[in-house]
Amino acid sequence: MMGFDFVLYEQDYDQIQQVLHRLKEGANAQMVFLIDRNGSMVAFQGDTENIDTTSFASLAAGNVAATESLARLLGEREFNVLYHEGVGQNIHMSLIGQRVILVVIFSNKSALGLVRLRVKQATTELERIFNNLMEKLEHDRELISASLNQFAEITDEDIDALFGGPESERDRGRPR
Repeated sequence: MMGFDFVLYEQDYDQIQQVLHRLKEGANAQMVFLIDRNGSMVAFQGDTENIDTTSFASLAAGNVAATESLARLLGEREFNVLYHEGVGQNIHMSLIGQRVILVVIFSNKSALGLVRLRVKQATTELERIFNNLMEKLEHDRELISASLNQFAEITDEDIDALFGGPESERDRGRPR
């Protein structure tokens, strides 16, 4: 599936950060990332000092894309949740509304069940934020389109008249 581009408003970004913070604390996670399907980091919470977040975001998006291909080979539309279990750290990834990937990194001090519960709660909040964001973006697109249509009605003669070109009103009727 293709990714999509979107612009975050500051208010939406702040709401996303709050949701990620609650998720990190509630799941006793080390880090939480929100990544778009193109592999760009949207937001994160936690200590990322020892992680190349750009590479991590790209690889996570690639992992989701590869898993989608595997799902299609098996006749599934997708696998919504990916889980990687390590010796010291675990990764839980889930798709939110086909738009973004929520990644939770947690150690053995937490439990998969707790992470899943908190991710489910956070997903509901993030879906609401993104749905509101999409409505705002659609509204903005309509305003921009209306503005552009307003300029489409302007003719070359109107521009000449405005800037005093050879076809301007004041030049008409004057001897040359």
